[in-house]
Amino acid sequence: MTRSVPVLMYHHVSPVQGMITVSPANFEDQLRWLRKHGYRSLTCEQFAAHLEGEPAPPRSVLITFDDGYLDNWVYAYPLMKQYGFNGVIFLVTSWIGEGTLRPHLGKDALPETPSHHDCEDLIEHGEADKVMLRWSEVEAMRADRVFEFHSHTHTHTRWDLGPDKARKNEHMVAELEASRAILAERLGGVSQHFCWPQGYFDADYIRIAREAGFRYLYTTQAFGRNLPGHDPAHIHRFAVRNTSGQSVGRRIVVGSHPLIAPVFHRFKLWKRARRERS
Repeated sequence: MTRSVPVLMYHHVSPVQGMITVSPANFEDQLRWLRKHGYRSLTCEQFAAHLEGEPAPPRSVLITFDDGYLDNWVYAYPLMKQYGFNGVIFLVTSWIGEGTLRPHLGKDALPETPSHHDCEDLIEHGEADKVMLRWSEVEAMRADRVFEFHSHTHTHTRWDLGPDKARKNEHMVAELEASRAILAERLGGVSQHFCWPQGYFDADYIRIAREAGFRYLYTTQAFGRNLPGHDPAHIHRFAVRNTSGQSVGRRIVVGSHPLIAPVFHRFKLWKRARRERS
């Protein structure tokens, strides 16, 4: 039977509690569960081949991180390397800075990794380097083949909101141009993989992304299957919670099962629609 490839979505791995944050202990337990149960992590190239009709091996997952936070280097990278997994980080290119490598797990004097709310506040006040990756760290993780890096726009702005929303398409064109230029300069090229900032997209944005050279578009829509032949413009991802490996494992198994998954996703979508109507 053809199975879906679950795409896991993370933001932070940090001992500091906060929204969209998984503790290092729980993240390690999740990786331990994956390894114990024979799962393998795909590269974006392998995942793209799956979407184009070449089914990935059973028990395949794609592990993604959004934005490019410092804690991805401090905690996620060494744990991914330890357990033999690789993943993807979608970078907000204007937030990535210069500087030397900072310590990561296994080293002394680890840097602070603030909560998501504090990260947002520091970025807004021009102090992104305190909470975001540096290009040196990007290059080190890439050279180690633990993480690959793709576009998440240049500024992570919701241009469909606010007083200038009538020009949202124009802004998105500029966002993609800036992001692609920086990735090409720093990494030597730009892939066809792109993740929507804050999960928002519409028909105009899809057209603009395709015209910019992106084909594989990653959403924050959890309830759907990534099957061979699935529309690459609507890649489903589910947010991984700060919970045990067994709990995440149940979600992976249910969400990828060829018979159970369709029922599970329909029920979740029905439940969400009912809640929104009430």
